[in-house]
Amino acid sequence: MADVPVPPLLQHGGPMTKVSPGSQKSYIFRLDADQGQIIWESKKLRIIPIENIKELRSGPDARYYRQQFQLALECEDRWITIIYILDGQYKTLHLIASTKDNFQLWDITLRKLYAIRQELMTGLRNEEMRHALWVRQCWKSSDHQNDQKLSFEEVERLCKRLNINTSQDDLMRLFEQANSQRSDFLNFPDFQNFVKLLKARPELDMLYKKLSSKNGGKFTFAVFEAFMRDCQKSSLSQEELRTVFLRYSKRSEAMTATTPTSPSLPLSPSDNGGDITLSLDAFTAFLISSDNSAFTDRHGRIYQDMTRPLCDYFISSSHNTYLVGNQLVGDSTIEGYIRALLQGCRSVELDIYDGDYEPMVFHGKTLTSKVRVRKICEAISKYAFVTSPYPVIISAEVHCSVSQQNLLVAIMHEVFGGALVSAPIGEHPEIDKLPSPEELKGKVLLKAKNLYVSEGERIRTKEVVLDTESSSTETSTSDSDIAQEARAELRRAKTQNIEAIKELKEEFRKARNVFNRVRGHHQVPEKSVTTALVGAATATSTAIAEPPIKSDKQDIKVKMSAALVALLVYTVGVKCRGINKKETYAPEHVFSLSENTANKIMKQGMMDLIKHNKDHLVRIYPKGLRLNSTNYLPHRYWAAGAQLVALNWQTFDLGTMINHAMFQRNGRAGYILKPEALRLPDKGVLARRTPHHLDVTIISAQQLPRPKDSTGHEIIGRNIVDPYVEVSIYTPDWSHFSFPSPSSGSSSPLLSPLGSNGAGTPRAITARTSSVKNNGFNPIWQESLRLSFECAANLLDLVFVRFTVLRDGENDGEPIAVYCVNLASLAMGYRHLPLHDSQLCQYLFSTLFVKCSLQDG
Repeated sequence: MADVPVPPLLQHGGPMTKVSPGSQKSYIFRLDADQGQIIWESKKLRIIPIENIKELRSGPDARYYRQQFQLALECEDRWITIIYILDGQYKTLHLIASTKDNFQLWDITLRKLYAIRQELMTGLRNEEMRHALWVRQCWKSSDHQNDQKLSFEEVERLCKRLNINTSQDDLMRLFEQANSQRSDFLNFPDFQNFVKLLKARPELDMLYKKLSSKNGGKFTFAVFEAFMRDCQKSSLSQEELRTVFLRYSKRSEAMTATTPTSPSLPLSPSDNGGDITLSLDAFTAFLISSDNSAFTDRHGRIYQDMTRPLCDYFISSSHNTYLVGNQLVGDSTIEGYIRALLQGCRSVELDIYDGDYEPMVFHGKTLTSKVRVRKICEAISKYAFVTSPYPVIISAEVHCSVSQQNLLVAIMHEVFGGALVSAPIGEHPEIDKLPSPEELKGKVLLKAKNLYVSEGERIRTKEVVLDTESSSTETSTSDSDIAQEARAELRRAKTQNIEAIKELKEEFRKARNVFNRVRGHHQVPEKSVTTALVGAATATSTAIAEPPIKSDKQDIKVKMSAALVALLVYTVGVKCRGINKKETYAPEHVFSLSENTANKIMKQGMMDLIKHNKDHLVRIYPKGLRLNSTNYLPHRYWAAGAQLVALNWQTFDLGTMINHAMFQRNGRAGYILKPEALRLPDKGVLARRTPHHLDVTIISAQQLPRPKDSTGHEIIGRNIVDPYVEVSIYTPDWSHFSFPSPSSGSSSPLLSPLGSNGAGTPRAITARTSSVKNNGFNPIWQESLRLSFECAANLLDLVFVRFTVLRDGENDGEPIAVYCVNLASLAMGYRHLPLHDSQLCQYLFSTLFVKCSLQDG
């Protein structure tokens, strides 16, 4: 593949030991570079597509797993761990090569092939290589006889597998047209011609003719410049546009079409470009290239001002990072930290408890497994700055004894060394404002609740109701938290909505089912879940209704290590005492709010929260009743200026997609500068709400993917037929900005709420195309959709667009493909959108061709 030599030993296959819990078995593993697959046979023939690989670890980098399996050190220099996604789940394959030489062959070759696939998926570039890879894969998968030729029957089977449901007569016509030898089979060059005919793009031919017809059929630079200015809304200078044009153009009858990687052709000052034209093939190459990317930040560099205080940024954040499953019985592992950090996450969470010898991380009072805090710190240290150089904030819930707190501090100093912030930076020990990401480059900050601050403060009775979501500022899913949220849900249900009772009962039922599944393993009594939750809810109800009153003179015993307090420099966790003029917080004070508490504050005083977030950090986390680790939609809290909006990264849902779309920007630094309206002191800016229309023409799709089973094979029997496209816009609820709409004082009727209750609920606007019958390969719609929405203070950074390709008639099934993007980063005009699966893995060959235009209402 792409001139990477694959040794014969890997092509034909050789033995390697597959390591899994409780077993070590030898299988024959081989590498098919043409199809981009690792193949082995156990009970079934299993496949790992190379583009599905998320990470390769070998030798010392995979030591954690070797130690987990309790295998000897001698295995380490032959060990390979492959982390990949298949069938909607993260999976790991642990292998031990038979010899060091075989290990070197596998490690070097696999990394080269992986690097090429990653490069191809970073943007819509290298189209010739992408096309060549796809053609080679089709050829290899169809040539079952391995005789280097395809009969018409084999070509017909390939087309059916690709969901090209054309008539046999049309297929025979293309077969004969490509058959240069006039034989009953196609050799590889003929097959390449056949594929070119098969992938013809009539919609691009029409667009090309439409544009060039304005200039007598010639696509000159003048035509190209007008197209880029009027349709593509390009801000490039004329010289920059001329450079792009020359990269793809050809002189009439004097030159052949240049490739996107060719050097620019010189143009004399006297030459106005009149005799240079762009061919259809060159125009097509431009449209699918990175020069015409749908994502305006695709240059991939960090370009925002990184010298502002930390509170001026949205920060990519993870909740319960150690979990790779649900909140009750999921596995605790370092893997969650590695995955999050490699994706640009800058704030990770640790729940720390006493261990036998050193502190352990797990989800308290649940059946989740445990992992040593040292292992997690080592993983953070290794992967913290691979993707982004900017600071990592460790949000810690510390539940351990003072002695183990001291041990925790010692471990952090040992592992992080000078990267750990333990004193104010620079020459100013007094903190009057937070430092910038630039000043904290390569640093690790600890955020934990400072009990010396929190326990010494009186909590007003009216503020107890405000903070019912957690017994501490950090706890999110402990028994008391779940009980308190359950009680709050029940109270609201009795007075407001009977449907909430049904929803709560369903959550209890799910919780009992989860416990029952592991009951035989952990001996959990059948009634323990409901009894504990309801009992705790009753106890909590009494506690909240009648809060204990302490004398001002009463001594408060704080069980917190002085060494741990010393690590809380710029991120000091405190309890939320309310957000008003009477309460003051130091710049370094951070409080954490569950989503329900945040919703209450937003409903009571959105502008107060926005003002507070201009100078302070605030962390938002999912409510405790999200037992299956689902996510809220984060942009509702970004709209309030909250910086650390934490999500369950192990769950792929709409909230994850929006978070991913937001932090793909600014070079995946994990820090996004907040819009000016959320940073400047002028409140009047937020009063302006304006109507907008996003006009989208869904033109066509290219090479839609086929579903695969758990072994990596395409599901042949499940045809992708009758696809349609759904376009959705997601906006925050601007009504909580406390300013009336310019027109009616309410949201547009086109804005439908997502969710049943809570403040700051985002709004969704959705439109869809009709379905294209019997074409799951290259369907053409040519349908125009209009999505109307409102935006406050021109905050397009908080508006998100999702394109979803679906199968008609399958309402509950997995989508064929998706693409989610921040509206401020969506380029206008004709663009090819890169398509992803539901786990946000990009398909190597699949795109959606659209035309977008943003209009003021």
